[in-house]
Amino acid sequence: MSNQTILRISREITQIQQGSDLSIAVACQERDVRTVHALIVGPPGTPYQYGFFEFTVDFTPEYPSKPPKVNAKTTNGGRTRFNPNIYAGGKVCLSLLGTWHGEKPGEEWSSAHGLESILWSIQSLLSNNPYENEPGYEHAKGKEDQRMNDLYCAKIRHETLRIAVIAKLEDALNIQPDGSVLDKYNTNTEDRPTADDATDEATDDDESVRAIVTPRFEPYKDLYKRRFMWYFEHYMATVVKHGPEHKDGSDFSKMPFEGGGNTMDGKFNYPALGKRLLRIQEVITDETKQWAIDGMALKRRESHKAGTIQRQFEQVSDYLTRKDCHNVSVEMENNNPYVWVLTYFGKPGTDLDGGIFKIRMAISPRFPEEQPRARCETPIYHHRVSKHGTVCYFPKIIDDLRNHVYAIIESLEEESPPYDPRTIVHPEAAALLFGTEDEKKTYFRQLRRSAQRTTEEGG
Repeated sequence: MSNQTILRISREITQIQQGSDLSIAVACQERDVRTVHALIVGPPGTPYQYGFFEFTVDFTPEYPSKPPKVNAKTTNGGRTRFNPNIYAGGKVCLSLLGTWHGEKPGEEWSSAHGLESILWSIQSLLSNNPYENEPGYEHAKGKEDQRMNDLYCAKIRHETLRIAVIAKLEDALNIQPDGSVLDKYNTNTEDRPTADDATDEATDDDESVRAIVTPRFEPYKDLYKRRFMWYFEHYMATVVKHGPEHKDGSDFSKMPFEGGGNTMDGKFNYPALGKRLLRIQEVITDETKQWAIDGMALKRRESHKAGTIQRQFEQVSDYLTRKDCHNVSVEMENNNPYVWVLTYFGKPGTDLDGGIFKIRMAISPRFPEEQPRARCETPIYHHRVSKHGTVCYFPKIIDDLRNHVYAIIESLEEESPPYDPRTIVHPEAAALLFGTEDEKKTYFRQLRRSAQRTTEEGG
């Protein structure tokens, strides 16, 4: 592969990584740009909603004259076809990739196309009308066709939740079929090593160290956890809304184009999915608490990494003091550099005026590979704060904790955001904010009431 080709691929990867599109992500291992691991988050309002769909993109020396080879990885071990154009075996049928004949001008590959356009094209397949993607059904408009599309969407919706959400999170969290968590380290001890202190205390030929320092390449493991907490209410709403529509144990409907092992077979069982979703939420909460324990252990061992986090805290605290930021303060919980408690005082003249809000920012011992988790511990009715307190925020520099603090505060103060369903973590509040004028007034009334309650007796 020529240097020019490598430079082009690298630029395309960087462009996506530095972009603001929450629907797609790309990563590659050890600067080997020839194989890219891509993630597409299922579009809101479709049966694929907030599912995590992974693909590998293999570039050849002929790129960009010829398209790369794309393979779907979220297939339930080769047993589930998520779309007429995304096969259980991993094949992705797109005219852009040369794996399908396009009928419209411009659908074929040209060197003007790139990685981003490929991912957008795949994302367009994840629609409300996947039945129409199958050749011969693209003009399906009759009542029977609509019925078949509804039946197809029903099983896609269930399997998106089961395979593209729950299975991903259970694997990332080592949750076993019985709900237990498999962890080779005792979660009640302070002896859980990290790559930081492991390299200081053992030799390179130590098998346990290599397992810590060079883990399996899992670029989206942390993203899955953070997004799960964002979208938890949406996932549970799917169970509540669609569970009653399908009898437990009833079979999925088979589509006319399915067969030869290239199918989506299965049975409905929404109650079981609901229980697994709750268990995942519980394990993520426990994992976040464990960060504090592991972080304190690192501090006691005078770990270099703990010292770095401590210095970042001191810099943030000093900066807030020097800049006279009277409406924000930060302190360490129990003198633990891995747990920061932000106190935010609502700005005068805003809907949060007079409010006093506590936000707990948990920092992983593996920061920045694992990003902080912010939870508003003071009840607040806010479109960027979920019902269970998860704050949806976007730091400009992910490895700078000061940026995280700023971004958390900015998210609370955001009053007129552009509509983006991918950032909706409190569906009820967002429906009011982006609704009619009367509904908007109701939203801001609820927000002001949240601030008032923080200073009321027993509030």
